[in-house]
Amino acid sequence: MNTGVFLLSEARGLSRDLLGGKGYGLAEMAQAGLPVPPALIITTEACRRFLREGAVPGLWEEVRAKLSALEGLTGKRFGHGEGATPPLLVSVRSGAPVSMPGMMDTILNLGLNLEGVQALARATGNPRFAWDAFRRLLAMYGEVVLGEKAEVFEEKLSALKERRGVASDAELSPEDLEELSFQYLRHLEARGTPFPMDPWDQLQGAILAVFRSWQNPRARTYRRIYGIPEDLGTAVVVQAMVFGNLGEDSGTGVGFTRNPATGERGLYGEYLRNAQGEDVVAGIRTPEPLERLLDYAPELYRELQEVAALLERHFRDMQDFEFTVERGKLYLLQTRAGKRTAQAAVRIAVEMAKEGLITREEAVLRVEANALPGLLRPAVDRDRAPEPILKGLPASPGAAVGHAVFSNEAAERYAAQGLPVILVRPETTPEDITGMYLSRGILTARGGLTSHAAVVARGLGVPAVVGAEALRVYPEEGRAQVGGLEFKEGEVLTIDGSTGEVYLGAVALVASAGEALLQELLAWAEPHRRLGVRANADTPEDAQRARAFGAEGIGLCRTEHMFFHEERIPWVRRLILARTPEEEAEALERLFAFQKQDFKEILKAMDGLPVTVRLLDPPLHEFLPPLPDLEGKARAGDEEAQALLERAKALHEQNPMLGFRGVRLLLLRPAIFRMQLRALLEAAKELKEEGFDPRPEVMVPLVADPKEVERAKALAEELFQEYGPIPFGTMIETPRAALLAAEIAPLVDFFSFGTNDLTQMTFGLSRDDAGKFLPRYVEEGLFPFDPTERLDEKGVGRLLRLAVEEGRRANPRLKLGLCGEHGGEARSVQFVADLLDYTSASPFRVLTARLAAAQAGMRASRTVPG
Repeated sequence: MNTGVFLLSEARGLSRDLLGGKGYGLAEMAQAGLPVPPALIITTEACRRFLREGAVPGLWEEVRAKLSALEGLTGKRFGHGEGATPPLLVSVRSGAPVSMPGMMDTILNLGLNLEGVQALARATGNPRFAWDAFRRLLAMYGEVVLGEKAEVFEEKLSALKERRGVASDAELSPEDLEELSFQYLRHLEARGTPFPMDPWDQLQGAILAVFRSWQNPRARTYRRIYGIPEDLGTAVVVQAMVFGNLGEDSGTGVGFTRNPATGERGLYGEYLRNAQGEDVVAGIRTPEPLERLLDYAPELYRELQEVAALLERHFRDMQDFEFTVERGKLYLLQTRAGKRTAQAAVRIAVEMAKEGLITREEAVLRVEANALPGLLRPAVDRDRAPEPILKGLPASPGAAVGHAVFSNEAAERYAAQGLPVILVRPETTPEDITGMYLSRGILTARGGLTSHAAVVARGLGVPAVVGAEALRVYPEEGRAQVGGLEFKEGEVLTIDGSTGEVYLGAVALVASAGEALLQELLAWAEPHRRLGVRANADTPEDAQRARAFGAEGIGLCRTEHMFFHEERIPWVRRLILARTPEEEAEALERLFAFQKQDFKEILKAMDGLPVTVRLLDPPLHEFLPPLPDLEGKARAGDEEAQALLERAKALHEQNPMLGFRGVRLLLLRPAIFRMQLRALLEAAKELKEEGFDPRPEVMVPLVADPKEVERAKALAEELFQEYGPIPFGTMIETPRAALLAAEIAPLVDFFSFGTNDLTQMTFGLSRDDAGKFLPRYVEEGLFPFDPTERLDEKGVGRLLRLAVEEGRRANPRLKLGLCGEHGGEARSVQFVADLLDYTSASPFRVLTARLAAAQAGMRASRTVPG
C-alpha cells in the first residue's frame, strides 16, 4: 500500500494540496514533456501524520522502493559511483501547497561521502567540483539537519579565503575545498553531531528535517503574515541532482515568463555560470541578466524562451521557474506561479485575458485585493531629488523613506515608536522576515532581481533595491559605507525600488501613476459587485480622492477630526472650561461656523452621494494637553494652564474609551449635539439653494440601549422640524447594541457596524495596547490572525450576523453598512458581502473594497445551480 510516496510518472491527477506546489509543478512539467530530472514526492499527508503522530508506518520501505526506481531511471547508484558513472546524488526540498519562498529548507548533493567524493572526481575529471559539492552538503546538512548555525560554516570559509588571499569561492583550489570539508567534519564531530557517512542515514535525516521545518519560526512567521493555514503541511521532493558548477558550459538560473515587477511580457530572469543550486536566489553572487545568454549561448536563450511560452500555456499564469544547465543541457527544477507586485499582478491579469489565456472573470479573481494600495505607492520627485549616493537593482517598485536599521531587533525597536524603517542588509535570508515585514523598504548590498530580498519584498508589497555592490554593510556595528560616506542606524534614507537609486536623507515623494490597467480590471469586476462601497473621509481632499477611486459616498465622517486644528482647539477648550451658558454658547457658535464650512465642502465634493456624519465620539479630555504638560505650566504660574488642569482632573477617567464619550456625552451635553446637527443641516440647506444635491445622514455613536437612541432621535427631531428630516442612524459597536438590534432597528433608518470598537469590546482588548501580546498570540497559534486587522468571523462576525438578521426582521427597510478599518480588508469585505448594503473604507482602500466585493459576487454566483 502506498504510504504517500510517488514518482513523477505516478503523480498524474494528484492535487497540489497533496503533492505540494513544488511536486505538483514538477509532475506537470514532466507530463508536458519538459526536461525534468527524475524525482520522488513524499506527500503533505505524510508530513501531517509525522507532525501529528511522530512517525509514518511504512514510509521508509516506500522511499527505498522509489529510490531504487530513480536508480533505474538515471543509471546511477545512490551514493556509490562505479567506474566512469558518478554516484546518484539527490536534492531534498520542501514544497508546501502554497508558495512560501525561502521559508523552509533545502539540501543539495545528498548521498555524498568521502568515497563518493573520489568517485565523483573520477567520473567528472574535476576534483575541485567534487570537493565543492561535498563542502556544500556538509554546510547545508549541518545547518538543516544537525542544527548548527550557518554562520559557523561561513566563518570557516571566509577565514580560508582570507588566508589564501582570494575574494571568491571560485578561486579556492581542490585542496583548499578538501581542507575546508575536513574542517566542517571535525567541527560537527566535536559538537557531538557527526555527519552521517551512510547515504541512507543522510536521506532519512533530511526528510525528517524537512517535515520539521514546517514548524520553524520563519515559516510560522511567513504563514502568519500571509494568512496561510497552519495545518497544510509540506511535501518533500527528492530529486536526482544535476550540476551547474561543472564549468563555463554549465550554470544555474531563475526565469520568469513575465517581469514580476512590472508585468511586462517576455522572458525575464538571471543566470550564474559555473554555479550550483541556491547561488542565484541566495544573493551570494550577483548574477547576470538572462539576455546576456544571447552573447555566448543563443541556443540556450531560445530554448528558455520556448520553455517560458510552454509553461504559460500549460499553467495559464505567469511562472517563476528554476533551471540548471549541465554541460550545455537544460534541466527544469521547479515552476510555480510567480510572486509579483500589485502593479504587475494587474497588468498580467488584464493582458492574459486579452491574449485569451484566461477569462476576464479569472483575471479579476487573480488579483489580490489587499495588494491594490501598492499600486498607489509614491515615487521620488525627480525635480527635487538630489544626486543619489548609490544605485542598485530595482527589485520592487515604489519609493520609501525611513530610518536605516540593520537587524530585526532594531526594526522592532523603531517600529514600536511608530517610526518608519528601511532594512539594510548585506543580503537577506529567511531569518530576516520579521525586519522585512516591519520595513517600509529594503536595501541589500548583494543579490539579484530574484534574490530572497527581491522575492519577499515583492510579496510584501514594499519597495526594494538589491545588489547595490558599492555598499558595505556592517550589521553588528549598525553602520554602512558607500565609498567614503558612512551612515549609521537611525539616519534617514530614501530608496526608489523603481530605479534602484538610494538617497541619504528624506527626499520628496510624489503620487504614483499606474491606474489605467486597474481601472480596466475594475470595469470588468463592477458588474459582479453587489455590495456598495463608501469611504471613511473627514476632509474635502479625502472625499475628492475617494470619489476618484470610485467611492459611492461617505460611510463615516468623523466630526471630531475637524476640531484637531490649531485655530479650533482653543475654542474646544473654551467649551470644556465654560462655566456659564453664555460662555458655552460663544464657544459653540465659533465651532458651529467651522463645522458648517467643513460639512459644506465635504457634501459638495460628494454631490449627489450619501455622506454619513458621525457626531462627536471621543471623550473631551482628548482635546486637552497631557496632564504632565499642564502641571508643569501651572507650576510656572500659567493661569490658563491652571484652569485647564483643574478641568482635566475633573474629566480624568481610568478608562476613557469606556467612559464619558459618544452618545453619553451628546445626551448629557445636548448643546454639542444640537450644534453639530444644525451645522450639518444648515450646510445642506445652503448647498441646495446653490443648486447642489447634498445627501447628508446623521449617525449617533456608542449606543448600548434603545432608550439612548430614543432620546437622541428626539433631539434630532427638533431640528428636523425646522430643516426637514434626513436619514438618522446609529453605530452598532457595543455587543449589547448588537444583541438588542431588534429593539433599536425600528427607531432608526440605518445601522453602521463600527467594527473597531465592536472588536475591542468583544475581545476585551485595546487596539492601542494589544500590540504587546497580540503578535505572540498569533505566532503561537492562540489566534489565527490579528482581529484588529481582519474581522473575526467566529465571534464578532456572529454578533454582526445576529444584529443584521434581527434588525432586518424588525425593520425591513433598515440599511446596513460597516465603517470600521475592516471595511477595507479583502477577507472581511468578502465575509460581509452578502450581509450588508455597503462597506466603508479609507480612501486608498476603496479600490481594495471594490475588487474584494466583486470577487465575492463572482464566487457566490458560482455556487448557484445552473
